[in-house]
Amino acid sequence: MKLCSIASGSSGNAVYVGDERTNLLVDAGISGKRIEEGLEAVGIKPSKLDAILITHEHTDHISGLGVMSRKYHLPVYATKNTIIEILNTPSVKEIDETLFVEIEPESSFAIKSIEITAFSVYHDAVDPVAYRFNSSDKSVGVLTDCGKFDENILEHLRGVNILMLEANHDVHMLQAGRYPYKVKQRILSGRGHFSNETSGRFLSKLLDENLKYVMLGHLSKDNNFEQLAYETVRTEVDLSESKYSSADFKLSVANGCDISEIIEI
Repeated sequence: MKLCSIASGSSGNAVYVGDERTNLLVDAGISGKRIEEGLEAVGIKPSKLDAILITHEHTDHISGLGVMSRKYHLPVYATKNTIIEILNTPSVKEIDETLFVEIEPESSFAIKSIEITAFSVYHDAVDPVAYRFNSSDKSVGVLTDCGKFDENILEHLRGVNILMLEANHDVHMLQAGRYPYKVKQRILSGRGHFSNETSGRFLSKLLDENLKYVMLGHLSKDNNFEQLAYETVRTEVDLSESKYSSADFKLSVANGCDISEIIEI
């Protein structure tokens, strides 16, 4: 299985997940042109995409959805309430409603060779989900836009080999920054975003012998930077009570604007 971040951050998100037979896009929060260029750069023809899976309806996750779905006639998988919100978002423009495939949180479905599980997360959207992808004996998880975690989220991601994980902000940078108070409180809330520290604590509880690659994503351009996220998460893991350490897996950070390396296992 493979994972590649085409874009990851507050300005837009799109992640490629696939195997030898199936090509999937998780979110389409940048322009269709950028998505196409990103896929081409990693050797994937946009016309070979099999589906788009949406985590939630915020603009930085759906702004390019209409273009991609209309141009390539791609099915769009999302929860019922998320679909309603997308259809009521003028900037997405018209999408053929027959292309939408309604999914249920805490349920699994297959797209060609990949089995997918959607599960609920804590975020200020109508019905946000994260995803786990299984193909043969390999698995990938994508967890971003989540304010807190619980045992259910951990259980859904246990045993994954590759994980894209939110590390949105440094708490002190956010608190001292220029954002309005209400925005700061939203980000820091249980329906906001993982901080670097929360990301590290989550990893400490999730780590096992199967997890080989972790890519940190959805970094705030104003309240975080790559080296800080990397070092904070690594330190949280190493100071935890877990029997695993940061030496037991490869850790990287997705740049908000640039295409990441392809992680493959």
